[in-house]
Amino acid sequence: MPPPTSFTDLLFGGRAVRIEWREIGRDAPPGTPWIVFLHEGLGSAAAWRDFPDRLCAALGWRGLVYSRPGYGRSTPRAPGERWNADYLHRQARELLPALLADRGLDPAREPLWLFGHSDGATIALLHAAAFPGVAAGAVVIAPHLWVEDVTLAGLRGARRDFLEGDLRTRLTRWHDGPDSAFWGWNGVWLDERFHGWSIVDEVGAIRCPLLAVQGTEDEYGTLEQIRSVARRVPGTVLLELPGCGHVPHRERPRELIAAVTRFVARSADPP
Repeated sequence: MPPPTSFTDLLFGGRAVRIEWREIGRDAPPGTPWIVFLHEGLGSAAAWRDFPDRLCAALGWRGLVYSRPGYGRSTPRAPGERWNADYLHRQARELLPALLADRGLDPAREPLWLFGHSDGATIALLHAAAFPGVAAGAVVIAPHLWVEDVTLAGLRGARRDFLEGDLRTRLTRWHDGPDSAFWGWNGVWLDERFHGWSIVDEVGAIRCPLLAVQGTEDEYGTLEQIRSVARRVPGTVLLELPGCGHVPHRERPRELIAAVTRFVARSADPP
Protein backbone atom coordinates (compact mmCIF):
# COMPACT_ATOMS: atom_id res chain seq x y z
CA MET A 1 0.00 0.00 0.00
CA PRO A 2 1.53 3.38 -1.02
CA PRO A 3 2.07 5.85 1.85
CA PRO A 4 -0.71 8.44 2.30
CA THR A 5 -0.31 11.70 0.41
CA SER A 6 -1.55 15.26 0.82
CA PHE A 7 -2.55 17.91 -1.70
CA THR A 8 -1.91 21.56 -2.41
CA ASP A 9 -3.34 23.88 -5.06
CA LEU A 10 -0.98 25.92 -7.23
CA LEU A 11 -1.33 28.16 -10.26
CA PHE A 12 0.38 26.61 -13.26
CA GLY A 13 -0.20 27.15 -16.94
CA GLY A 14 -2.89 29.72 -16.29
CA ARG A 15 -5.07 27.45 -14.14
CA ALA A 16 -5.25 26.03 -10.67
CA VAL A 17 -3.78 22.54 -10.39
CA ARG A 18 -3.89 20.09 -7.50
CA ILE A 19 -0.48 18.65 -6.65
CA GLU A 20 -0.15 15.37 -4.76
CA TRP A 21 2.78 15.27 -2.37
CA ARG A 22 4.17 13.62 0.72
CA GLU A 23 7.03 14.48 3.04
CA ILE A 24 9.52 12.26 4.79
CA GLY A 25 10.99 13.35 8.13
CA ARG A 26 9.37 16.79 8.35
CA ASP A 27 10.05 16.85 12.12
CA ALA A 28 13.82 16.43 11.72
CA PRO A 29 16.00 19.03 13.48
CA PRO A 30 16.31 22.48 11.88
CA GLY A 31 19.00 22.61 9.23
CA THR A 32 18.52 18.98 8.16
CA PRO A 33 18.87 18.84 4.35
CA TRP A 34 15.92 18.18 2.06
CA ILE A 35 16.02 16.00 -1.02
CA VAL A 36 13.27 16.46 -3.64
CA PHE A 37 12.33 13.45 -5.78
CA LEU A 38 11.43 14.17 -9.41
CA HIS A 39 9.75 11.24 -11.15
CA GLU A 40 10.05 9.82 -14.66
CA GLY A 41 7.71 10.23 -17.63
CA LEU A 42 5.33 7.52 -16.39
CA GLY A 43 6.05 7.97 -12.67
CA SER A 44 4.27 9.50 -9.71
CA ALA A 45 4.72 9.96 -5.99
CA ALA A 46 3.53 6.39 -5.38
CA ALA A 47 5.50 4.86 -8.26
CA TRP A 48 8.76 5.52 -6.39
CA ARG A 49 7.53 2.88 -3.90
CA ASP A 50 9.74 2.89 -0.80
CA PHE A 51 12.95 4.10 -2.43
CA PRO A 52 12.68 7.72 -1.17
CA ASP A 53 12.16 6.49 2.39
CA ARG A 54 15.16 4.18 2.15
CA LEU A 55 17.42 6.87 0.73
CA CYS A 56 16.30 9.47 3.28
CA ALA A 57 16.90 6.96 6.09
CA ALA A 58 20.42 6.24 4.80
CA LEU A 59 21.24 9.95 4.53
CA GLY A 60 19.38 11.09 7.66
CA TRP A 61 17.62 13.68 5.51
CA ARG A 62 14.09 14.91 4.91
CA GLY A 63 12.35 14.23 1.60
CA LEU A 64 9.65 15.71 -0.60
CA VAL A 65 7.97 13.41 -3.13
CA TYR A 66 5.31 14.70 -5.50
CA SER A 67 3.34 13.95 -8.66
CA ARG A 68 3.51 16.44 -11.50
CA PRO A 69 0.25 17.60 -13.13
CA GLY A 70 -1.08 14.81 -15.30
CA TYR A 71 0.31 12.09 -13.02
CA GLY A 72 -0.61 10.12 -9.92
CA ARG A 73 -3.48 11.82 -8.11
CA SER A 74 -2.53 15.31 -9.23
CA THR A 75 -4.76 17.20 -11.65
CA PRO A 76 -4.89 15.25 -14.93
CA ARG A 77 -4.36 16.81 -18.31
CA ALA A 78 -7.32 18.78 -19.59
CA PRO A 79 -9.29 17.03 -22.37
CA GLY A 80 -7.42 17.51 -25.62
CA GLU A 81 -4.43 19.14 -23.90
CA ARG A 82 -1.13 18.49 -25.67
CA TRP A 83 2.16 19.29 -23.99
CA ASN A 84 4.58 21.46 -25.92
CA ALA A 85 8.32 20.98 -26.36
CA ASP A 86 8.99 23.33 -23.42
CA TYR A 87 7.05 21.22 -20.92
CA LEU A 88 10.15 20.11 -19.01
CA HIS A 89 11.48 23.67 -18.86
CA ARG A 90 8.19 24.88 -17.42
CA GLN A 91 8.18 22.16 -14.80
CA ALA A 92 11.72 23.15 -13.76
CA ARG A 93 11.30 26.92 -13.84
CA GLU A 94 7.68 27.41 -12.80
CA LEU A 95 6.05 24.46 -11.02
CA LEU A 96 8.98 23.22 -8.93
CA PRO A 97 9.82 26.68 -7.48
CA ALA A 98 6.12 27.25 -6.70
CA LEU A 99 5.87 23.91 -4.89
CA LEU A 100 9.06 24.51 -2.90
CA ALA A 101 7.72 27.89 -1.78
CA ASP A 102 4.35 26.38 -0.88
CA ARG A 103 5.98 23.70 1.28
CA GLY A 104 8.29 26.25 2.95
CA LEU A 105 11.53 24.69 1.69
CA ASP A 106 14.03 27.53 1.89
CA PRO A 107 17.57 26.75 0.63
CA ALA A 108 18.82 29.71 2.65
CA ARG A 109 17.90 27.85 5.85
CA GLU A 110 18.59 24.22 4.97
CA PRO A 111 20.40 22.56 2.04
CA LEU A 112 18.18 21.46 -0.83
CA TRP A 113 19.16 18.53 -3.07
CA LEU A 114 17.43 17.19 -6.17
CA PHE A 115 17.04 13.53 -7.10
CA GLY A 116 15.58 13.03 -10.56
CA HIS A 117 14.92 10.04 -12.79
CA SER A 118 14.60 10.21 -16.60
CA ASP A 119 12.27 13.17 -17.36
CA GLY A 120 12.65 14.10 -13.68
CA ALA A 121 16.44 14.06 -14.06
CA THR A 122 16.11 16.48 -16.97
CA ILE A 123 13.94 18.72 -14.78
CA ALA A 124 16.61 18.60 -12.07
CA LEU A 125 19.30 19.67 -14.54
CA LEU A 126 17.14 22.47 -15.92
CA HIS A 127 16.28 23.74 -12.43
CA ALA A 128 19.90 23.70 -11.33
CA ALA A 129 20.92 25.54 -14.51
CA ALA A 130 18.17 28.15 -14.23
CA PHE A 131 18.69 28.84 -10.50
CA PRO A 132 22.42 28.58 -9.70
CA GLY A 133 23.01 28.47 -5.98
CA VAL A 134 19.56 27.14 -5.06
CA ALA A 135 20.33 23.41 -5.19
CA ALA A 136 23.18 22.24 -2.96
CA GLY A 137 23.61 19.23 -5.23
CA ALA A 138 21.77 16.87 -7.55
CA VAL A 139 21.62 13.21 -8.43
CA VAL A 140 20.36 12.57 -11.96
CA ILE A 141 19.42 9.08 -13.06
CA ALA A 142 19.17 8.44 -16.84
CA PRO A 143 18.63 12.09 -17.82
CA HIS A 144 17.66 13.15 -21.34
CA LEU A 145 19.65 15.99 -22.89
CA TRP A 146 18.50 15.36 -26.45
CA VAL A 147 16.34 12.88 -28.35
CA GLU A 148 18.15 9.69 -29.39
CA ASP A 149 16.99 6.98 -31.78
CA VAL A 150 17.02 4.47 -28.92
CA THR A 151 14.70 6.78 -26.97
CA LEU A 152 12.21 6.90 -29.82
CA ALA A 153 12.35 3.12 -30.21
CA GLY A 154 11.59 2.70 -26.52
CA LEU A 155 8.68 5.13 -26.75
CA ARG A 156 7.21 3.32 -29.75
CA GLY A 157 7.47 0.04 -27.86
CA ALA A 158 5.72 1.58 -24.86
CA ARG A 159 2.94 2.81 -27.14
CA ARG A 160 2.41 -0.69 -28.51
CA ASP A 161 2.32 -2.09 -24.99
CA PHE A 162 -0.20 0.56 -23.92
CA LEU A 163 -2.51 -0.07 -26.89
CA GLU A 164 -2.09 -3.81 -27.29
CA GLY A 165 -0.53 -5.09 -24.05
CA ASP A 166 -1.09 -4.60 -20.34
CA LEU A 167 0.74 -1.32 -19.75
CA ARG A 168 -2.46 0.67 -19.33
CA THR A 169 -3.68 -1.77 -16.69
CA ARG A 170 -0.35 -1.62 -14.86
CA LEU A 171 -0.40 2.17 -14.83
CA THR A 172 -3.76 2.23 -13.01
CA ARG A 173 -1.85 1.23 -9.88
CA TRP A 174 0.02 4.56 -9.89
CA HIS A 175 -2.30 7.00 -11.66
CA ASP A 176 -5.93 8.02 -11.32
CA GLY A 177 -5.79 8.84 -15.04
CA PRO A 178 -3.49 6.38 -16.84
CA ASP A 179 -4.39 7.87 -20.23
CA SER A 180 -3.46 11.32 -18.96
CA ALA A 181 -0.06 10.11 -17.78
CA PHE A 182 0.75 8.02 -20.82
CA TRP A 183 -0.36 10.28 -23.66
CA GLY A 184 1.05 13.44 -22.09
CA TRP A 185 4.50 11.84 -22.06
CA ASN A 186 4.36 9.62 -25.13
CA GLY A 187 2.56 12.16 -27.28
CA VAL A 188 5.10 14.95 -26.91
CA TRP A 189 8.19 12.74 -27.25
CA LEU A 190 6.92 11.10 -30.45
CA ASP A 191 5.82 14.40 -31.95
CA GLU A 192 8.26 15.13 -34.80
CA ARG A 193 8.44 18.77 -33.66
CA PHE A 194 10.14 17.54 -30.46
CA HIS A 195 12.86 15.56 -32.17
CA GLY A 196 15.23 18.54 -32.41
CA TRP A 197 14.84 19.35 -28.70
CA SER A 198 18.10 19.65 -26.75
CA ILE A 199 19.34 21.09 -23.46
CA VAL A 200 23.01 20.29 -24.08
CA ASP A 201 24.07 23.93 -24.08
CA GLU A 202 21.97 24.83 -21.03
CA VAL A 203 23.51 22.39 -18.56
CA GLY A 204 26.81 24.24 -18.69
CA ALA A 205 25.31 26.83 -16.32
CA ILE A 206 25.10 24.27 -13.48
CA ARG A 207 27.38 25.02 -10.53
CA CYS A 208 26.32 22.46 -7.89
CA PRO A 209 27.83 18.99 -7.37
CA LEU A 210 26.36 16.39 -9.72
CA LEU A 211 26.19 12.61 -9.62
CA ALA A 212 25.00 11.27 -12.99
CA VAL A 213 23.93 7.62 -13.11
CA GLN A 214 22.91 5.35 -15.98
CA GLY A 215 22.65 1.66 -16.69
CA THR A 216 24.62 0.25 -19.59
CA GLU A 217 21.47 -1.56 -20.77
CA ASP A 218 19.17 1.48 -20.57
CA GLU A 219 16.46 0.99 -23.17
CA TYR A 220 15.68 4.73 -23.34
CA GLY A 221 19.12 6.30 -23.72
CA THR A 222 22.82 5.71 -24.23
CA LEU A 223 25.69 6.44 -21.85
CA GLU A 224 26.51 9.42 -24.02
CA GLN A 225 23.74 11.29 -22.18
CA ILE A 226 25.52 11.33 -18.80
CA ARG A 227 28.94 11.61 -20.40
CA SER A 228 27.70 14.76 -22.12
CA VAL A 229 26.73 16.16 -18.71
CA ALA A 230 30.24 15.45 -17.40
CA ARG A 231 31.87 17.24 -20.33
CA ARG A 232 29.82 20.37 -19.67
CA VAL A 233 29.74 20.42 -15.87
CA PRO A 234 33.26 20.10 -14.42
CA GLY A 235 33.49 17.82 -11.42
CA THR A 236 30.45 15.70 -12.35
CA VAL A 237 30.79 12.17 -10.96
CA LEU A 238 29.65 9.41 -13.29
CA LEU A 239 28.26 6.05 -12.24
CA GLU A 240 27.74 3.61 -15.10
CA LEU A 241 26.01 0.45 -13.90
CA PRO A 242 26.86 -2.68 -15.93
CA GLY A 243 23.86 -4.82 -16.86
CA CYS A 244 21.37 -2.30 -15.47
CA GLY A 245 18.42 -0.89 -17.40
CA HIS A 246 16.51 2.38 -17.22
CA VAL A 247 15.41 2.19 -13.56
CA PRO A 248 18.43 1.72 -11.26
CA HIS A 249 16.46 2.61 -8.12
CA ARG A 250 14.37 -0.54 -8.69
CA GLU A 251 17.00 -2.74 -10.31
CA ARG A 252 19.99 -1.87 -8.08
CA PRO A 253 18.64 0.09 -5.10
CA ARG A 254 21.30 -0.90 -2.55
CA GLU A 255 24.14 -0.07 -4.89
CA LEU A 256 22.54 3.25 -5.81
CA ILE A 257 21.87 4.25 -2.20
CA ALA A 258 25.47 3.43 -1.27
CA ALA A 259 26.76 5.50 -4.20
CA VAL A 260 24.58 8.49 -3.33
CA THR A 261 25.65 8.29 0.33
CA ARG A 262 29.32 8.30 -0.67
CA PHE A 263 28.80 11.16 -3.10
CA VAL A 264 26.96 13.30 -0.57
CA ALA A 265 29.66 12.71 2.06
CA ARG A 266 32.39 13.61 -0.41
CA SER A 267 30.53 16.73 -1.53
CA ALA A 268 30.25 17.90 2.08
CA ASP A 269 34.00 17.59 2.70
CA PRO A 270 36.02 20.80 2.29
CA PRO A 271 38.25 20.84 -0.80
